[in-house]
Amino acid sequence: MNIPSLTATGRRRKLSPTLRKAVIVVSAAFAIWVIHSNLFVISDPLILGILFISGIFSILFLAIGATSKAPDHIPFYDWGLSALSLACGIYFYVSAGAIADRISLLDEFTADQLFFGSSLLFLTMEATRRTTGLGLTGVVTLFLIYNLFGYLLPPPFGHRVSEYTYLLDILVFTTDGLFGVPIQVVASYVFLFVMFGTFLSKAGGGDFFFNLAALLTGRSRGGPAKIAIISSGLYGTMSGSPTSDVVATGSITIPVMKRLGYSARFAAAVEVAASTGGSAMPPIMGSAAFIMAEYSGISYNAIVIAAVIPALLYYMGVFAQVHFRAVRFDLRPSEGEVPSAAETFRTGWVFLLPIVGIVVALVLGYSPTFTAGVGVIATIVASMILKETRLSPWQIVEGLGTTTLQILPVAGACAAAGLVIGGLSMTGLGMKSANVILTVSSAQPILTLIIAAIVTIVLGLGMPTPSAYILAAVLVGPALAKLGYPVLPSQMFLLYYAILSALTPPIAVAAIAASAIADEDPFKIAFSAVRLAIAGFLLPFAFVWNPGILLELSPVANAIAVVGAFAAVGALAVSMEGFAKAEVPTWQRGVLLVAAIAAVSPYALVSIGSAMLILAILVWLLFFQKCTGAQEV
Repeated sequence: MNIPSLTATGRRRKLSPTLRKAVIVVSAAFAIWVIHSNLFVISDPLILGILFISGIFSILFLAIGATSKAPDHIPFYDWGLSALSLACGIYFYVSAGAIADRISLLDEFTADQLFFGSSLLFLTMEATRRTTGLGLTGVVTLFLIYNLFGYLLPPPFGHRVSEYTYLLDILVFTTDGLFGVPIQVVASYVFLFVMFGTFLSKAGGGDFFFNLAALLTGRSRGGPAKIAIISSGLYGTMSGSPTSDVVATGSITIPVMKRLGYSARFAAAVEVAASTGGSAMPPIMGSAAFIMAEYSGISYNAIVIAAVIPALLYYMGVFAQVHFRAVRFDLRPSEGEVPSAAETFRTGWVFLLPIVGIVVALVLGYSPTFTAGVGVIATIVASMILKETRLSPWQIVEGLGTTTLQILPVAGACAAAGLVIGGLSMTGLGMKSANVILTVSSAQPILTLIIAAIVTIVLGLGMPTPSAYILAAVLVGPALAKLGYPVLPSQMFLLYYAILSALTPPIAVAAIAASAIADEDPFKIAFSAVRLAIAGFLLPFAFVWNPGILLELSPVANAIAVVGAFAAVGALAVSMEGFAKAEVPTWQRGVLLVAAIAAVSPYALVSIGSAMLILAILVWLLFFQKCTGAQEV
């Protein structure tokens, strides 16, 4: 089985105009229900999860075919799966009282409970396969097999006998499985934040942020590549999907970079590295940050604040490498491709209003759900200010419906993740895996972190970021906790590697998406993207070693840590490219690497001294070294 078959998903159907409008209207009605359930009523988590899952699945089987070559018309079996999804929702809603009153694991199932519970389990597996491919579906299947037959394994991996009804009870009839934290998060603020991004894009916000990025960097060397970095970061924080970010922004930026003179490989790698980092970019950070907040118990606001500096460091690393590459080859932008400030802000200023609204709501301490609601309302209201950005009634309906359709892959992945979490809690595999990791690493902190990073990346290969993070949190997180690592740095550590799995070979789903646009080998793109994103691979170790990078220490210690980290990333960029204003000798690159490690040290004097050394070397390289590339930096 090859890699594309593992990542291949069902084909999104191109429905006839009449049927497409019907699906959009139904999806919009579902979106309105989600808004009402989250902002205007207090919903029971189990009921919310049941109705959300059944509604999403009933739309999913109509919108997404069974295979990548599925026909555009909806076959009878997909109508049947859609109807079964709806029937499951109706049954669980009508029987909610009886289900709430039954005693889990003691009361036997009735025939109808067994049928509808099993049906929902089957529908979840099929929805996962269609939306995420065989990779995640295979992982979930392995966990289910382990839950049922793990009692045959010797200690410490074995567990007590688990009958099918026992498994079904935990996974479907409680909030510990299918209707657990992942789907609860998707059904609330993830859905609303995706809606915010949808309306912002429909009103023209995507064009504004692209033009803003062009205005800031378009006239410098490597301008189009720098535009890609900024615009992809802005888009990625809302989408939370490196793959969709690559497709959305890369279709514009990659051809422009190639026209400027970048190779297809490097142009695609820039887009992949920039798009992947968007999931770690505040204030939204994609859906994984919300799941992290629910799973770890850390407030979402605290996560956003802690994530600011690492995100800036990540993008500084990518940006600096792109700049030095552009200086080396004197890649100048073409005239006439950069909009003026007047053109950019003539209509675009209205899109700053919802961003300000979201930031203010977060600072004031409002919940993510309320904050997302503020963003959606502010976007719609702001779009009405100017005629050029005004949304028509049908565009609003279409925006609501499109939100539901965009959430389908996330819902499928998080529903599957819920099955994994439920199974792990039932068998205790999470703590067992933690013991294995600590045994292999001999409980050595650095070695444990290295193993944790590798395991998280492997778990995330070919998977959506939320699923990758959830699996890492339940399988690897306990090992870090046993070593005494604080919750925020250790969970952020896992989140970063879950995100970076999207560009890591051998699967690298973001690179596969870029390869079709750049017409280049995805493996070559992935390896180049890893090099550009090298700061991201090292940052988690840095902020676990020195939590000041996450602003977790005193103001003075935080300031020293942040200055040292920025100096380290600058040194790392020069070392990786081997060029600043001219070729950098090998020994100087070695000194910069050593100084970069020391600059993120938790020991203040070491950090300050190393940062000063890096600054001195960089000043020499940038201003006093004889130029061998372009005439100026």
